Amino acid sequence: MITGDAVVLELRLARLASRAVALAIDLAVMVLAFLLVLGLAAVTGALYPTDPALAAAIGLVVTIVVFVVYPVTLETLTRGRSLGKMALGLRVVRDDGGPIRFRHALSRGLAGFVLDFGVFSAFTGAVGLISSLLSEKGQRVGDRLAGTVVVRERVPEVRPSEVLVPPALAAWAASVALSQLPDALALSARQFLHRTRDLDPQARAQLGMRLAGEVAAHVSPPPPIGTPAEHLLAAVLAERTRREGARLGAHGYQGAPDHQAAPDREPPQHVPPPAGDPPHDGFDLPR
Repeated sequence: MITGDAVVLELRLARLASRAVALAIDLAVMVLAFLLVLGLAAVTGALYPTDPALAAAIGLVVTIVVFVVYPVTLETLTRGRSLGKMALGLRVVRDDGGPIRFRHALSRGLAGFVLDFGVFSAFTGAVGLISSLLSEKGQRVGDRLAGTVVVRERVPEVRPSEVLVPPALAAWAASVALSQLPDALALSARQFLHRTRDLDPQARAQLGMRLAGEVAAHVSPPPPIGTPAEHLLAAVLAERTRREGARLGAHGYQGAPDHQAAPDREPPQHVPPPAGDPPHDGFDLPR
């Protein structure tokens, strides 16, 4: 999804099953409210058996208020969430990912009552179901008219697995020099290891060999002959992370070995310019 500012957003579209459950919750609430209002009107005498026209008018007003005004108002105030969507972690957003406004909620509400789930679908929801199945984004007629989609807000957090040194390369990793390894290359290798399960096997093998060759060219001594590409990348990245953690004194890392500890460096001292040089006037290069 690309916004108006040319920013690419990755939104997870709600599936038909979760939308159906959310709709069922909303319908249960609205039907219960409808019955309560009609029951209250009957008890208070607002509906007279001898005046069917008044009873029909009150029933029509209650129907519109409960099934149109209520969902439109709720989605407008909550920026695209109804009670069912709150329970399922869903939200209605615009096609560009922005929050909806009153006009979007009104278009969805009217289309839902008349087309998707109401009169034209004989109150069976057939029109909304068919239009959602035929749409790549799961949009019903009301979503198409309003320019909206339903997305998931509760996205499961995916934590990348920790990169560890393979036991067979532990001795080599402890003695390898990593100072020449570029940060950009290390980042590319780490992203590759975190995405290996999502890659095609052939593409995974080719990309792994290419990254392993680039990494091996920046480390010394070279890895043992026959080392698998992914094992090499894991060993280099894990050892690099361990050394960086030890250098920064991060919690959970062990101190670096004595032969790898960098000597303490004295802070640089200011050296005064030689006598006879012209004073610095702000335009020549600083010393």
